[in-house]
Amino acid sequence: MVRRINVTGPDGIPLSAWEFADQDKGGRDPGSPPGVLLLHGLMGRAAHWADTARWLTGRYRAVSLDQRGHGRSGKPADGPFDREAFVADAEATIEQLGLAPLALVGHSMGALTAWQLAAKRPDLVHALIICDMKASAQGEQSQREWEEWFGSWPLPFATLADVRRWFGEEDPSLERPVDSRGEFFAEVMAEADDGWRPVFSRQQMLAVREAWVHDAHWDELARVGCPTLVVRGIDGELGRAEAQEMVRVLPRGMYAEVPEAGHLVHLDRPADWRRVVENFLQAALPGA
Repeated sequence: MVRRINVTGPDGIPLSAWEFADQDKGGRDPGSPPGVLLLHGLMGRAAHWADTARWLTGRYRAVSLDQRGHGRSGKPADGPFDREAFVADAEATIEQLGLAPLALVGHSMGALTAWQLAAKRPDLVHALIICDMKASAQGEQSQREWEEWFGSWPLPFATLADVRRWFGEEDPSLERPVDSRGEFFAEVMAEADDGWRPVFSRQQMLAVREAWVHDAHWDELARVGCPTLVVRGIDGELGRAEAQEMVRVLPRGMYAEVPEAGHLVHLDRPADWRRVVENFLQAALPGA
């Protein structure tokens, strides 16, 4: 069972959180399960965490959030889409739902939000998982490449099958149980009169990205005091050398690799992802 929970960001933006549970657990009390907040990456949505949230629910109160500009949450024409806004939204969600103290699990952009919040509010966060996100700046060239890529999308797509084909892996020899890239994008499309289009604005996604690709985030990483697991896919965007440096910078950092996984680690290799996450949370989160 899944239920949608309405949350309000500090600037009044409506946010959608999603809980995978059989009943309304309400706020935290001494006997309630530990909270886990799952934060998706750029262009993603809370639904991408569905499988992870379902198996976490047996031991934790697992909530996933559609971040601003994504999914069913508000998409303000003028933003803001800066880092402070994303961190404040996550902070407000935790406080309004009574999830603290909790574990934060973030993928890509959501991982950056998670560690920035953990650095800002150590009283809220007792454990952190960073999945395939760099701490180094990615630069102006990266932003230009993304703008060109967005402009190449053949919108509208006639069918969801066309979405899966266009975004999917070109090499059919890749030994993965599903084409997770194609499925990822199928999940963020909505049908209009003329075909299928993304539920997000590509211009807003560039604005979101503009707020973090030009800056490095090592200082905030060094201020994260809770146990932190850095997870990378072997074929993902986070290189081994940088991931290991992130672990070194973190006061209580740990490291895990997921073989045969790309950037979408939790979707590419769900069984391996589950193993590393469960082992870490059981050791790191009080009351689990």
